[in-house]
Order: sequence, then C-alpha cells, then structure tokens
Amino acid sequence: MLAYILRRLMLVVPTLFGIMVINFFIVQAAPGGPVEQMISQIQGTAIGATERFSGSASGGEITQRSQANTGGEGGAYRGARGLPKELIERIEKMYGFDKPAYERFALMLKNYVTFDFGESFFRNRRVVDLIIEKMPVSISLGLWTTLLVYFVSIPLGIAKAVRDGTRFDLSSSTVLIVLHAIPGFLFALLLVVLFAGGSYFKWFPLRGLVSDDWSSLGLIDKGLDYAWHMALPIGAMVIGGFTTLTFLTKNSFLEEIHKQYVLTARAKGLTERRVLYGHVFRNAMLIVVAGFPAAFIGVLFTGSLLIEVIFTLDGLGLLGFEAALNRDYPIMFGTLYFFGLIGLVMGILGDVMYTVVDPRIDFESRS
Repeated sequence: MLAYILRRLMLVVPTLFGIMVINFFIVQAAPGGPVEQMISQIQGTAIGATERFSGSASGGEITQRSQANTGGEGGAYRGARGLPKELIERIEKMYGFDKPAYERFALMLKNYVTFDFGESFFRNRRVVDLIIEKMPVSISLGLWTTLLVYFVSIPLGIAKAVRDGTRFDLSSSTVLIVLHAIPGFLFALLLVVLFAGGSYFKWFPLRGLVSDDWSSLGLIDKGLDYAWHMALPIGAMVIGGFTTLTFLTKNSFLEEIHKQYVLTARAKGLTERRVLYGHVFRNAMLIVVAGFPAAFIGVLFTGSLLIEVIFTLDGLGLLGFEAALNRDYPIMFGTLYFFGLIGLVMGILGDVMYTVVDPRIDFESRS
C-alpha cells in the first residue's frame, strides 16, 4: 500500500501542473482583467484622476504590488482611449503585465512551490493570509454538513433496505425526494424569516461564525456559541443532501442482502442484527464510507457561496466569487492551486479508506 501511495503522490505534481496550465490560459483569454478594472476606476472618477493616480502610485508601491502570478491582457484595453501611454504602461507594471505570459506563468509556478501566492490586487493583503482567515468558515460548513448527512443517511438507508417496499420505505422516499427538490438557498431564506428575526422569532444569529465576545467565554460556552451560529447555515445546506446518500446506502444493502453468504449466515441461525452489522455492513458500506473525502470536497468547493451570503459568513466561497468578479488573479489562482492540491490529496485518502473498510482490497496487485 505504501508503494501505491507514493506513486499517487508522484502523480499529484503533473496533475496539478495540468490544472494550472489550463486555467491560467482560460482566465487569460477572459476580458476585463485587473488592468481594465483599474482603467475603469480611473475613467469613472472625477477630473484629474489621472494626475492623482500618477502622483499617488509611487515607484516603490508599484514594485511592491507587482506580482507574477497573474493572467494576461492583450496589447489594447477597453476604456483606455484618452489615457496617456505612460500611465497604461505603469498600470501594467503595477500588476506584472509588463512581462510575457510564459514568464508570468513560470514565475507563478516557482512561487507556488513554496506556497507564495503573492498579494491580492485589490485587497492589499497576502493571498495566504486571506485563505487562512476564510478557511474556518468553509471548513465548518463543509465538515459538519458532510458528517450530519452521513450520520442521518446511513441509518436511514439501512432501515429502508430492511423494510424495502413497506409503507415506511415509500413514505420516507417521498419525503426525501421533496426535500431534494428544495433549493438550499430558498430554505435558508425560510429559516431566516422564521428563526433569525426576519418576521417571527429571533432565536439564532444572522452574522459571523461566533459572537464578538467569543474569546472571553469558557470552553463549553465557546462550543455552544459556535453551534448556535452554525445551526441555521448547516441546516440549510443539509436539507437536500440526504437523498442521494440514503438511496445509495439502501441499494448497496439490498444488493448484499440477497447474496449467498447472507443466506448461509441466516441458515446458521444468526440473528438479523448480527447478519446485517457483522456480515453485510462492511461490504455494503465500502462505496459509501470510502466516498466521504470526495463528498467533503464537493461540499467545500461548491455548496456554500449563497449560504455564506445569506448568513453573512465570510468564507472561501465568497472570497473566490468576489475575486472572479474583480479579476483578482492572485486570489483566483491561489485558491485554485490550494483547492486542487487538497482535492488530489483527498482522492488518495479515499483510496486508503477503501483498504480500511475492506482489508481484502489490495491496490498493489493492480496492473
């Protein structure tokens, strides 16, 4: 197994390189880069903005903010008509666009090896600091949502498999399908109206991951305060998340229950509980449990943007969305690199979990 893990780790480097190459040039081709963003700001200010910009952006400041981990621009920019050529060149140097695209990409990769993602164009902060600052919100939403979905879906799926075709199975399937059809953001708005001071009760807060005085609370009170803030966002995210995993668990159990080894175990006089959890569970749960890393990554990457906006949670989803709107390339590529690396490592962890759930699986024997 160790040799297999080492081979997978070696494949992380070329895979991550391919991800960065494709996204670098796709983003480079998109209009409205940071140079055009700055030109728009200058054109939209009062008369004399050009002179004030030229006077305020000193050579040291431009050198400090010049980064190589950016996408590219063409030779001409929309909205630049009427601005001095020297000013355009100065803005290009400010954002690192005075270098060819291949030089910017090579320097970006060199910096990323040491996790130097540069400085945000418009936030004037290091990208690493921004990612670390926003990470607790995204980790909280992704981890607790995934755990709660698993803790509910697995027992429910087993119960549905044991009672296949009964009234319980049919009614629970109906409820799951209805919940799956409700968009998470719509349910989040309903929760806000009902329980967060919208129109009825004000039982839960509507801002932040913890209270302002969280650091002064005791250990138990800190945990309760954290759970108090997370209750509604996580509730909104898990509302439609039970359906797929529940049906997957049910179908996995149904497939195993009708196999010969289960009939043999029952013929030996074993109790139904012993048959289910002593023989069927490990085989049926293989694909379900081993898929936990991928499920967590899916929720972390795609599931929290609207929830963060509705509940005023400043996480990675909102950070990446704002960076894409503003063409803040250091944040865009930094978060892409970070998420890509986590996704690849979690994929390896998923393979390891297969062997933990079922030791009979041997990746070393695969050709």
